[in-house]
Amino acid sequence: MHRQQLQFLHNWVHDNNRKPLIIRGARQVGKSTLVEMFAREYKKTLINVNLERHPELSQIFSDKDPAQIIQQIEFLPNMGNINKDVLLFLDEIQAVPEAIPALRYFYEDKPDLPVVSAGSLLEFVLSDHSFSMPVGRIQYLHMGPMTFTEFLGAVQEEKLKSFIMQYEPGQKIGEVVHKRLLSLMRSYYYIGGMPEAVAVFVDSHSYKDVSKVHNSIIETYREDFSKYAGSRNLLRMRNVFNFVARNVGQKIKYSNISFQDQSATIKKDLELLSMARIIGKVTHSHCSGLPLQADINEKVYKALFLDVGLMNAVCGLDWRVVSQMNDVKLINEGAIAEQFIGQHLQSLLADTPNRELTYWLREGRSSNAEIDFVIGIAGTVIPIEVKAGATGNLKSLHQFMGSKQAPFAIRFDASLPSVSRINTMINIGRERRNVDYNLISLPLYLIERLKIIVESFL
Repeated sequence: MHRQQLQFLHNWVHDNNRKPLIIRGARQVGKSTLVEMFAREYKKTLINVNLERHPELSQIFSDKDPAQIIQQIEFLPNMGNINKDVLLFLDEIQAVPEAIPALRYFYEDKPDLPVVSAGSLLEFVLSDHSFSMPVGRIQYLHMGPMTFTEFLGAVQEEKLKSFIMQYEPGQKIGEVVHKRLLSLMRSYYYIGGMPEAVAVFVDSHSYKDVSKVHNSIIETYREDFSKYAGSRNLLRMRNVFNFVARNVGQKIKYSNISFQDQSATIKKDLELLSMARIIGKVTHSHCSGLPLQADINEKVYKALFLDVGLMNAVCGLDWRVVSQMNDVKLINEGAIAEQFIGQHLQSLLADTPNRELTYWLREGRSSNAEIDFVIGIAGTVIPIEVKAGATGNLKSLHQFMGSKQAPFAIRFDASLPSVSRINTMINIGRERRNVDYNLISLPLYLIERLKIIVESFL
């Protein structure tokens, strides 16, 4: 689980210019477990302070004196001595917001002490407090749900995991491997990547037990709103939460969420959920060049949910329904496939400067054109379509390739990998134009090899 993040922590703890680290991500994506795994694997003594259990520390952190803070923590029950040879872990830091600005003083006064913290819904807390993040004095590590290959590793499918991670463009994929991966991907669609849901499935192989975990996690999020949402309306926050899960991939219109509340109010709720990583924005970009984020229209966006398994749970998709669908039928469900690809694109871009996802939309009087995702890889604009089944309409891709500069287009679907040459005529305004480009078709389960595949074709 999360091998890349474990390596990040290893590099961080041995960095001479190390800053206090905040691990950010939605609740229950495995932030605390990651720190505990790291301490075990690298034999570091862990001083774990769960701030939800010790709200009385708020005054101590308010004084911003690391020596006093350390002294008071050492007086807590079952705490060891805190020195440069231990790892101080401030868990659930959102419960004591005063600890966040205090981190800068650890950086300045106690640079030898490795301090790592983890928190959920930090933005909810910060929106109700006057202080700001100690910019330039802390580092961030962003975490999301387990990816499909991490899921394969967890369910003891190491050969298939290795097959994906070592896949090279042009490599043949046998029919048996292809069908097994599509079948396991269907399981991932239902189970998702939340570590507790995956762990329960590994132990019991019961989808019913997975469903119980999903319901528990969803209820935990809703309870968190009441703890940390401050003055925001809880019922409305829950409605926004449910709306996004049920409308993944759809352009957001505030009036569709609530016709009773002002657009600015709904917009603020969505922004908080987005900053807390519970939902992810995919913003329209004109795609005139890189970075794509410099050319966006912030008013036009669609949304992804945190996790495909939780999304399906909120939507009420029962495993019995999923298991009765054949592979193609399930992959034809556009929102599920788009969530799967979007979720993995977020993971691929999590630690890059331009990690915000973008898409392209051209709205016309008679017809619209939309590309599901447009990303920048290796200094190049790459349009990505997520299609139902093994074939699908390419009209939007034709329009994009005829009006924008891109070396080729990528389509994720249920088919085996292929490269085809597209040559067709399109209308742009009143002009008739020839479009000629390469279309790379990839099965959805190869999303984690996207960067390697794009670089190879470039």
